[in-house]
Amino acid sequence: MFQTSFPMPVRKSRSMGLKLIVVCTLALLMTIPSFFVSSLVDERTGREADVVREISGHVGGQQTFLGPTLAVPYSIPPRTKNGTTERGVYLVFPANANTVVKTTTEERKRSLFKVPVFTADLKFDATFDLAGVPAAAPTGAVLDWDRAEIVVGVTDARGAVADATLTTGGKTATLAPAQIASDLTIGGGESPQRITLFGTRLDGVAKPGAQFSVTSALKFSGAQRIAVLAYGKTTHVAASGDWASPGFDGGFLPVNRTVTDNGFTAEWWVPFIARGVRAEGLDDVARRLDATALGISFVEVADPYQSVDRSLKYVLLFLALLFLTYFVFEVTTGKRVHPAQYILVGGAQLIFYLLLLSLAERIGFDWGFLIAGAATVALLSANAGWVFVSRLQGFRALGIFSLLYTLIYLLLRLEDNALLVGAIASFVAITAAMYFTRRIDWYSSLPSSGTPPPPKVEV
Repeated sequence: MFQTSFPMPVRKSRSMGLKLIVVCTLALLMTIPSFFVSSLVDERTGREADVVREISGHVGGQQTFLGPTLAVPYSIPPRTKNGTTERGVYLVFPANANTVVKTTTEERKRSLFKVPVFTADLKFDATFDLAGVPAAAPTGAVLDWDRAEIVVGVTDARGAVADATLTTGGKTATLAPAQIASDLTIGGGESPQRITLFGTRLDGVAKPGAQFSVTSALKFSGAQRIAVLAYGKTTHVAASGDWASPGFDGGFLPVNRTVTDNGFTAEWWVPFIARGVRAEGLDDVARRLDATALGISFVEVADPYQSVDRSLKYVLLFLALLFLTYFVFEVTTGKRVHPAQYILVGGAQLIFYLLLLSLAERIGFDWGFLIAGAATVALLSANAGWVFVSRLQGFRALGIFSLLYTLIYLLLRLEDNALLVGAIASFVAITAAMYFTRRIDWYSSLPSSGTPPPPKVEV
């Protein structure tokens, strides 16, 4: 009898350096499922857009208004015996224009989606000075002053709440679809807008050299945005409403504006030199008015889908910091963590986005982030306690992950400074990782988690 020992093959432990590479690779791979979450956000955003179109179709959609403008038909006799008579419309804008807009708003709901809907009372005052008119008429054009009309316009006439009226010389008339021109096109490119015109004749008032004033009153509904074109050589617009988060857009920003929790007021002044559109001309002169729109958008303070989409842009940062935290715990405690457990941690992070999306569209992004974040932090911290068999590591994870989610929330709210804060936070995180792993021999093997010694064989 004799006793000897033969070395049995033992699976080699991966080095800590190699394990770190594996963890980083897993973090990159776990970003792939986030694209499916992003596509879900896109689908919900598309559904929201469908609801907006549906509701807008009933109330008038985004409305753009053209104030009182003089439209005079003209004709150019044929220059040859067999030629045809050329006909068109000559537009004359008022010398001074003053508009008052008052809006009341409400939110219409379809399922989980809300659309701001407004009702607007508009009063247009216009003063015309026809001295020198026509100054830009085509050669040989003959203007038919007897058929001249004062017209006003709107992009979607379906939003009319009451009849439009026009007052001049103490006489008030109800506006009807314009006879000499049914619509005008403003803007160009791929998305021009058509302005539907309503008008009335001014018998004996509109004639060369005349001066007169008109007042028009309109009441329209719409959704999301209202705008008034700078229809006068000099245009003044005063707007007020009860919406607490308006956005001011268009060709000019208001010179004065006040926004409170109870509503807003705004005032525009557009001088002739800034308008960039001639005071009179053929009907195509109206195309350039699109750039003069004075707009008010009724926007939500926080769009949940936009906020969730922005949070998805930080998914790699999220996963990297989560995995890095687990890896530092792993190498400092001597407890091995299987790659499958890293995948479970990444899966919990991705489910956080699903929770965030489903909660944000019901209770808002802030409360949704709080609830989804608190639940995910609690799960990840408890998992750290289970994996490392240590309550201390669980509490450490709770503190670290709470700071991490707070950081991400701040990044989403800072907007303009998000890149700077994110870069600084990432630098601090990598510095901390370097510090806590400074004494590690990266060429050494990870702890074998209780691998038994080679058995002895008796012969």
